[in-house]
Amino acid sequence: MTFKFIPPYIRDITPYPPGKPIEEVERELGIKNSVKIASNENPLGTSPRAIQAIRKALKSLNRYPDGSAFYLKNKLAALHKVSPGSLVIGNGSNELIELIIRTFIQPGDEAIISDPSFLIYSITVKASGGKSVIIRLKHDYSYDVRGIIKAIGKRTRLIFISNPNNPTGTILSKKDYAWLLQRVPEHVVVIDDAAYREFVQSRDYPDGIDYLRDKAGNLIVLRTFSKLYGLAGLRVGYGVTTEELAGYLDRVRQPFNVNTLAQTAAIAALEDKAFVKRTLANNREGLDYLYRALERMNISFLPTQANFFLVRVSPFMSAKQAFESLLRKGVIVRDMTSYGLGDYIRINVGTPSENRKFIKEFGEILKTRL
Repeated sequence: MTFKFIPPYIRDITPYPPGKPIEEVERELGIKNSVKIASNENPLGTSPRAIQAIRKALKSLNRYPDGSAFYLKNKLAALHKVSPGSLVIGNGSNELIELIIRTFIQPGDEAIISDPSFLIYSITVKASGGKSVIIRLKHDYSYDVRGIIKAIGKRTRLIFISNPNNPTGTILSKKDYAWLLQRVPEHVVVIDDAAYREFVQSRDYPDGIDYLRDKAGNLIVLRTFSKLYGLAGLRVGYGVTTEELAGYLDRVRQPFNVNTLAQTAAIAALEDKAFVKRTLANNREGLDYLYRALERMNISFLPTQANFFLVRVSPFMSAKQAFESLLRKGVIVRDMTSYGLGDYIRINVGTPSENRKFIKEFGEILKTRL
């Protein structure tokens, strides 16, 4: 059956490529004890304080969630020194991206998106009938801020900045960030997607919330509980912006979009300093180990400011070949072909044992290619 009434821009969308559940991969291939370092998740699990809070909240699941996320908003407002009214809580930062696009993009409107970057931006813009204006990253995978400003036109409504950028792990510097914001017209909204902000070690990283305090009226900063706090399965994220823009986003937000367990867990996770400390230490130490191991193997990679990075598998094999070969050995990585990076795989930092398994199995595969 052909549904001819479906808009062409919906029919032409290439869906976001999800991975299979690890249990299904093991069943299909007849393997055990697989490790998944493909989705930038927290390898240490979930904040213990969040788990305790979830257990206590189970008895209230007969009630609807707090539609205003009152307690979570107030907790975040105190943390970031902003007003609760400047916060929007979402079913993961992904939902916030969709809410922003639904609020500001009408058919024919434009959003400026750098490439390669998070695929969901362009997919969701297209699903709303908008047009993605693509600006390639520079040769060192840094943002072309001058190219972005030059691309602003009469129908430009949004500019997406993933900082650190997924999938490259690179950042927009403080100087370029300020230069960009100073030149963006007031009617164009800049989205600073800072999902990996907590992992950044560079002192040259701009915290978008600081710029909001300086009255940047056309900026929305996105954050998530999925990475640092290990709450990816509960889907909870938030946006910080002006009260005016937050009010517009709340007009299109569903009233119970973030469930009770997610809100409860997020509040508790913010207090789990010990888990945060362990997560950040694991990331720093894991990156150091993986960098040194890959250097010994003469494999090039792109240094990162996040919890993931790109590994160049060419000229030994393609990304697809590396993905399939590692999969058969029980190591799940991300094939970056869909991002236009067919020479690269993306891996996130795992536990020490997961990192060692990746290096061991990757080394074995390389031996067969030399």
